[in-house]
Amino acid sequence: MNYFTNEHISVADNSQVTEIMHLLNNAYRGENSKKGWTTEANLIAGDRRADVKMLVDTMGHPASIFLLYTDEANKILGCVNLQKHDNRMYLGMFSVWPELQGAGIGKIILQASEEYARQRLCQSIYMSVISARTELIDWYKRHGYRDTGEKKPFEEDGVTGKHLQKLEFMILEKKLS
Repeated sequence: MNYFTNEHISVADNSQVTEIMHLLNNAYRGENSKKGWTTEANLIAGDRRADVKMLVDTMGHPASIFLLYTDEANKILGCVNLQKHDNRMYLGMFSVWPELQGAGIGKIILQASEEYARQRLCQSIYMSVISARTELIDWYKRHGYRDTGEKKPFEEDGVTGKHLQKLEFMILEKKLS
């Protein structure tokens, strides 16, 4: 049963890990990511943003889910990971296939994320964004997110690529009503 107001949104299961991994890797890293506006290829070298183990571990956490945006053929076109932390929802791994970015899929996923957070009685939804990603930060601000002023280091993990410059995260948050 789908509890979301948009019929394209559903909750992922472990059988979809490989397809989610391909989406994340293509949306964030490597040459294919450059077809979209959310690429990190100019900031982080390599082709991997996520691997199967990372995604299985994330899906296995009891307060964590992946929301998917699928087309009529059930192909995954976008996703987001949501993790409940007390009365706040963390939003991460938000991605849309690069060639479909700008078509409104991201807005629908963001709305579904906020809908899910409200259903879970969260007062806000927050995320970490690489501070150098000004165009992405501006997009989130247009959707009601604000800079909390909090910064966090972005350390290399040996899995998701070599940083091409010093990177840090800024925390954005949106209060939910």
